[in-house]
Amino acid sequence: MEPSPKDGESAAAAEPGRGGTAPSSGVVVQVREKKGPLRAAIPYMPFPVAVICLFLNTFVPGLGTFVSAFTVLCGARTDLPDRHMCCVFWLNIAAALIQILTAIVMVGWIMSIFWGMDMVILASKYSYKEQGIPQQL
Repeated sequence: MEPSPKDGESAAAAEPGRGGTAPSSGVVVQVREKKGPLRAAIPYMPFPVAVICLFLNTFVPGLGTFVSAFTVLCGARTDLPDRHMCCVFWLNIAAALIQILTAIVMVGWIMSIFWGMDMVILASKYSYKEQGIPQQL
């Protein structure tokens, strides 16, 4: 089996006898994550608050998400700039209720932990942007 071309090289460039382009030419691909309304309603909080919400979500499913809803009322930014603050608040309350109600079958607990991890990731990205530090992946 022949190895497939990597890093944007075309199949013709992979074989020297076929006269393709140079291997240094590549394709730039931009990936954009499409977020649903609940996921986009997660607020960009200060890092310590996000860690506290993750801790709360880990031990009491939905509690950290419930607390994060109030940070929206305190001015935390979200990925839903076209929605009113109260609408984003209620979206976060709805996410917390979903996590609490489905925690009985473990789905809500797992969702709650991932939600808290997303809060911490967003908070770390926000703190890097705010301080002008280049982010390392």
